[in-house]
Amino acid sequence: MCNIHPRALIGRRTALGGVFGAVTQRVAGHLEASAEPAGARTLAARQRFFGADLIDPETGAVRADQVVLSWVGCTTFALAIGGSVLLLDAWVPRFTSSGYVPATAQDLADLHPEAIFIGHGHFDHAGDAGRIAQACGAVVHGSAEHCAAIRAQVTDPSFPTVELGDADTLIGARHDFTVGNVAVTAIRHLHSAPTAPDRSDPAAPFFPIPDLRAMVTHPPTLDGVLHSLPRLRDQEGGVLLYQFRVPGFTLTWHDSAGPLTEKAPHVFDVLSGLAPTDVQIGAIQGFNQITNGLRDPRRYIESLRPTLFVPSHHDNWLPGVTSQAARYDVPLRTELARLTPAQRPELRTMHDPTDYVRPQRLTFAL
Repeated sequence: MCNIHPRALIGRRTALGGVFGAVTQRVAGHLEASAEPAGARTLAARQRFFGADLIDPETGAVRADQVVLSWVGCTTFALAIGGSVLLLDAWVPRFTSSGYVPATAQDLADLHPEAIFIGHGHFDHAGDAGRIAQACGAVVHGSAEHCAAIRAQVTDPSFPTVELGDADTLIGARHDFTVGNVAVTAIRHLHSAPTAPDRSDPAAPFFPIPDLRAMVTHPPTLDGVLHSLPRLRDQEGGVLLYQFRVPGFTLTWHDSAGPLTEKAPHVFDVLSGLAPTDVQIGAIQGFNQITNGLRDPRRYIESLRPTLFVPSHHDNWLPGVTSQAARYDVPLRTELARLTPAQRPELRTMHDPTDYVRPQRLTFAL
């Protein structure tokens, strides 16, 4: 395995982070403490995010014979699996627009998740993690840097954390553990990054036209801006891909797709060595799309070989920079068509804003 020192690969800020880096840290307001699963707010939240027929009306427990995900913008998903409620990333978009995603950080806390899994530490992935964990006591999983930054978001960081390596962890490193009845594997990989055009690959450069309509129909609020500005400085802290397994079902989720081809090709073998993936939820928007299109997301799919692929991180969460997910449909289908029939998954597109908090789109019977 190649020994790649990650300090040269982590710590990349979003482009906006540098613009607002001097903004003074502001401690976000507390969320209301989340009740036990049988509480009225948690019952209502779980019924909304996972479907009323899958929630026990007396205990708030979720059925273990179903896997359900609700998309909450960018790469954040509420997940019910193996009888556990988990969060994949923890941020509800509301910086340049507010209410475009029909959910709030309080809604995610009300779900009373058992654990929160952070793919990387940028604001659009972990910006609400501290307040949610503080309100419900969820265990935060991520790198040491993720956990430290998330504890620093709140005044009472008494929630537990699990550190899956740190800034010195080698790219491709693997961590295995369990959460409830769910077996989890975390793989260290790379954040998206621009590279020179890959002349050996047919993927075409792609950059969707920014879509400003959400700022008009869902203008930003002062609270959303004040909460978001300090978070723009949050560091990446390393990037983790997660695989979740219960008998009869495997989900693989990653909130970025890095240029492994140039910087860490051995990780493709690590991904190929994971258990067969039934559903892969993968980020497709990235810095490398400007020169290499959707090559990087396609190469993750080639290695993981999922039965079903669900795109994420392709919605209009930052109007003026991002665009609507539907504009990725053609280039994504073009890249999937390059795969051999044995590698080509079924595609389930997710469009904003119609597919936010829509559990019927991603419900799987075991």
